[in-house]
Amino acid sequence: MSIIIFIGSLVVVSVGAEFFVRNSSVLARRMGVSPLVIGLTLVAMGTSAPELAVSLKSVYSGASEIAIGNVVGSNIFNILFILGLSALIIPLSVHLQILRLDAPVMISASLLLWVAALDGKLVFWEGLFFFLIFVGYTIFLIYQSKKEKKEDLVNYEKEFSAVGKSALKDWVVSSLMIILGLALLVLGARWMVSAAIEIARGWGVSESVIGLTIVAAGTSLPEVATSIVAAVKGERDIAVGNVVGSNIFNILGILGVCAMAAPQGLLIPQGILHFDIPVMFAVALACVPIFLTYTRIDRWEGALFLFYYVAYTGYLIMQSLKHDQLPLLSSALLYFAVPITAITFFVALWRDSKNKVKAV
Repeated sequence: MSIIIFIGSLVVVSVGAEFFVRNSSVLARRMGVSPLVIGLTLVAMGTSAPELAVSLKSVYSGASEIAIGNVVGSNIFNILFILGLSALIIPLSVHLQILRLDAPVMISASLLLWVAALDGKLVFWEGLFFFLIFVGYTIFLIYQSKKEKKEDLVNYEKEFSAVGKSALKDWVVSSLMIILGLALLVLGARWMVSAAIEIARGWGVSESVIGLTIVAAGTSLPEVATSIVAAVKGERDIAVGNVVGSNIFNILGILGVCAMAAPQGLLIPQGILHFDIPVMFAVALACVPIFLTYTRIDRWEGALFLFYYVAYTGYLIMQSLKHDQLPLLSSALLYFAVPITAITFFVALWRDSKNKVKAV
């Protein structure tokens, strides 16, 4: 029954997120907010709305392991699984702004979380600091949006049918749909957290592992849909931007709010602190050589991302169940997969630099 409730809650959360993203974007465009800001902030926050709802509900339910596991697991899932699957469908292009601004912000936010979590929890002032950084980042994006090209505005208006003045009825309908979306998010989050806790107890695994895997993947469904659809439609830079923007919001926005909302601070389990957060940072850092290589993600790199996500998930489950083959998997990753990947990335960077020199 808990599994059925969990699957049902995923549907409710996904529908709620879709209502919220679509109608919030329409209203924002009608109020004159630029597509760049909408794409990197509002849509990114909207697709991360399930993570926010589930994490806050987990904090209020006393299950902080699910809250922190959800965010860290979602960030790992976003890069390894979503970008991996999207690149496997079609090679993804990486916009120069992502290289110069958004990817460095994502890496810096991941490192900031790692440093702040070293004492085992995130307290109110740290959450406030995270949130203020996110506000500053958003304000900077608004400033940058003034340079946006006119054709981008036209394309966005076609997408959301927001050209011209809208009637009062349209504003009312969009506002009601936003409220409905938020209500579905809250309701679905309540069901998801309760079901996740029951599943963890029934399977004999920790709540943090459930948060890092099942809950993280479930709440990232809007990002999955957005990135894959964008890749199929040829909007490849959107597929990458959606993931990077969501990861930034997950750390600075969601964990910032959760740390401020938690009465005793947001507790960080030792397993997540010493393994999963470093993995999250390493995954974010791994994007740099991939993004720099011809500013795109090729299919082989997407397949490599997917391989590592399967290995990471398998490691978590085997570790939680104390499986006999765990040392074998750890050795295979440490002494074979990781070195081969590092060599491949350095060779790709070297080839890219040679081609750039020849082009000059």
